[in-house]
Amino acid sequence: MARPSAGAMRNGIPKTMGLRRSDRFLSGLNSYERVVFVTHIHADPDGLGSMFGLAHLIETLTEKPTVITQDGPISRAENRALVDTLHLDLVPIKKVDWHKGDAVVMVDSQPKTGRHTFDENVPLYAVIDHHETPGDLEDVAFIDVRPNMGATCTLVTKYLIEQGVTLTEKLASSLYYGIETEVTGYPREANEADDEALNYLFGLTDKDLLAQIRNARLPHSHFECLLEALQSSFLYDRFVISWVDDLPQPEQAAEVVDFMIRFEKVDWAVCCGIHKDKLIISVRSALPHAKAGEILRNVVGTLGNAGGHDRRAGGCISLAGKSITAIEDLQATLRRRFLKALNIEDLRGRRLVALREMLQNLQS
Repeated sequence: MARPSAGAMRNGIPKTMGLRRSDRFLSGLNSYERVVFVTHIHADPDGLGSMFGLAHLIETLTEKPTVITQDGPISRAENRALVDTLHLDLVPIKKVDWHKGDAVVMVDSQPKTGRHTFDENVPLYAVIDHHETPGDLEDVAFIDVRPNMGATCTLVTKYLIEQGVTLTEKLASSLYYGIETEVTGYPREANEADDEALNYLFGLTDKDLLAQIRNARLPHSHFECLLEALQSSFLYDRFVISWVDDLPQPEQAAEVVDFMIRFEKVDWAVCCGIHKDKLIISVRSALPHAKAGEILRNVVGTLGNAGGHDRRAGGCISLAGKSITAIEDLQATLRRRFLKALNIEDLRGRRLVALREMLQNLQS
């Protein structure tokens, strides 16, 4: 990991102190030959847009080459449409040939949180994020983590504006959609900086491309997953929890809770689904100041990894075994922990869709 040289220090303080964060980010790259961007596994629009924006910033203002990576598949229909319609050039993380002269920049995530598959021994130059997830930032030279912002793309847009960089329609559309997906829930998790970025970017976007991404065609598995979730959803006061035994893609847990949280009789929605050897958890809340990320971290505890925002959170637990008994025990543990965390009495839940109605529908 590169560190400021003695000549770049004055009384132990880097000379870059006092400059804008975008200035410090760029000046710290001087000793590197290439910049490689990484984000969390199953990248979402905020992570993708942030990598794309920073790569454009660096390529415009320096002569350094950049690499935008992809960690795991991108399966959610809208996210896949973003990559395909904007022709984002992504390099699978497993195919990256790491060099000693690389400045590795992590966006929309933090190191050692269980959300990456690349070698954790690869040193990071920078972490740029907006999550409250407690990552290991001890050896990172440049850190810009702003939990008060609704999206990492907002932060990246600020960098581009500060440096006077011209944006293409393609880039503006990517950044706009990245912010939009993070802050359009209700109540909105956005501040003045997010709204300023959206207003700035909107006039630069390709509206037809945005419409195409927002209305991406859905695979058959989307409807199968949603049906299973509806049939296995249980209500406890104003909390609904859905179980999916075989989750086709990890992102579909988020699609389930995005749908469930709109139910007028619930304030909390959770979906737990099994994807390969992991239990995927997604959480949404309709309450302001819900602290969903903090609650999910406490619920998961040492079982796995979790984090998120005030009203949106996600996590995963590695499964030691996939026997019916082991899965049912884990489900029972998570259900009890969620009810305790939300101060809901641990009584027998009632089905969202009555079993009798399900049987009648099947018979008809």
